[in-house]
Amino acid sequence: MSGFIPLSVPNFGVREAELAGQAITSGWVSTSGGKVTEFEEALAAYVGMPRAVACNSGTSALHLAAMAVGITRGDEVIVPTLTFIAAVNPLTRYVGAEPIFIGCDDSLCIDPDAVEDFCANHCELRGDKLYNKKTGAHVKALEVVHVFGNMADMPRLAAIAKRYHLILIEDATEALGTRCTTGPFAGKFAGTIGDIGCYSFNGNKIITTGAGGMVVSNHPDWAEHAKHLSTQAKADVLQFLHDEVGYNYRMTNVQACLGLAQLERLEDFIAHKKALYDRYAAALDGVKGLRILPFREEECRSNHWFFSLYLEDSGLDRDTVIEKLQAQQIQTRPVWALIHEQADYPRNEAYGLDKALAYRKYIVNLPCSTNLSFEDCDRVIEAVLGL
Repeated sequence: MSGFIPLSVPNFGVREAELAGQAITSGWVSTSGGKVTEFEEALAAYVGMPRAVACNSGTSALHLAAMAVGITRGDEVIVPTLTFIAAVNPLTRYVGAEPIFIGCDDSLCIDPDAVEDFCANHCELRGDKLYNKKTGAHVKALEVVHVFGNMADMPRLAAIAKRYHLILIEDATEALGTRCTTGPFAGKFAGTIGDIGCYSFNGNKIITTGAGGMVVSNHPDWAEHAKHLSTQAKADVLQFLHDEVGYNYRMTNVQACLGLAQLERLEDFIAHKKALYDRYAAALDGVKGLRILPFREEECRSNHWFFSLYLEDSGLDRDTVIEKLQAQQIQTRPVWALIHEQADYPRNEAYGLDKALAYRKYIVNLPCSTNLSFEDCDRVIEAVLGL
């Protein structure tokens, strides 16, 4: 069989075309129109939250979340270093705050041991605020990213946030549909456990609106503030009066139509992702030096957004593997470069980095589209086994 196998692409069908076509025919194609509110309500109902705020990207969602919870210049935010840079910039550089970088555990999510160590040994509580001993800055928030759809250790991280009076922000941009199945948060979805959560509907996500995002929160004032900021902070729509600096972060009616259609298919997408993951894992089980990294399936139902081939004991070079698979028309990618090593963050504190440094060198993400056929999955497996 021949043909290019992409890493992760949208899966659109008749329903998406039908709803988007209705918006186009009606003329409501921009940021006005009832489908945006309908999508917000549908997403909120799916994840069990009272309010959801649609916007034009996951990055915008995180920026809105940062402003809604009051992160500002001079504050510090505990963030993971193993994630996409758009998880960190909106909570720090966009609002004038500084990151404290923390490495990962074996789930690839932020390491609760390292977070606890930083808070306990490098900070001090003064009343209900945590201060960094080295910088004197107020450590205001903890960001958790559910990497590749894997649920972070939320019982521990939520307890740490509560103990040290940290606002808990969930970046669930990769984890829509992931939920806890055991423990104190059983039944709760990624993005709904902390104080505020964010989702992404980028083209490579498990459902997509082309580009888009969503903010959810149990704090009504924060959700309403996020909505206000996303619509240019209009205090009086008719008179064009604005009460603070706002942003044009709105989702369009056409995008919301795509989102509604995609949300109807989300559970089917998750089931197919799980079947693909199991196929990869079974094929590589027992293969010396190669394995598919596991999800926390004993504690959560993951959406299995991205699959990670781990090469550490294989003797294979990551970039060479990517090149060889590309030569066979199979698109893969490395995991992100660590953010504490990026050009804009050379002087920021970073802790507990050993596992993040190791995983960075040895992970290759394999094709995982929700419309990837088992035949093409087997072709990827054959290519990997032939490396």
